[in-house]
Amino acid sequence: MKITVAGEQKEVKEGLTIAELIEQENVENPQYVSVSVNDAFAKSGDFATYRLKNGDTVEFLYFMGGGR
Repeated sequence: MKITVAGEQKEVKEGLTIAELIEQENVENPQYVSVSVNDAFAKSGDFATYRLKNGDTVEFLYFMGGGR
């Protein structure tokens, strides 16, 4: 099946989970990443069971604190 990851179309196995995609993509600091699928945030507790579907768009987001 085809999905878009960070703007790049990829061919992945059918039924791939978010957790598997994070591992496959070698996401740095996976414990701190937020994931959006089709512009909706997925709960981190669901990464292992959330199965991606053909045509999904996935983005990895990191929130950074800062300021004074």
